[in-house]
Amino acid sequence: MTRKVADCRDMPSESGCTLTISGEEDEVLTAATQHAVASHGHEDTAELREMIRGGLKDEVSV
Repeated sequence: MTRKVADCRDMPSESGCTLTISGEEDEVLTAATQHAVASHGHEDTAELREMIRGGLKDEVSV
């Protein structure tokens, strides 16, 4: 299974957050949602989760 990455730098943000989360898709989605709620004041909604899921990228191995 391909690991996924959620990177706050790819999302619109006034705070300039640079957090990057990587792992299996469900793990990243859960962690990124919790971060968006706790750190950015978003509500945990289906729309937020879909926005985050749509912004996930495949992790690139170096």
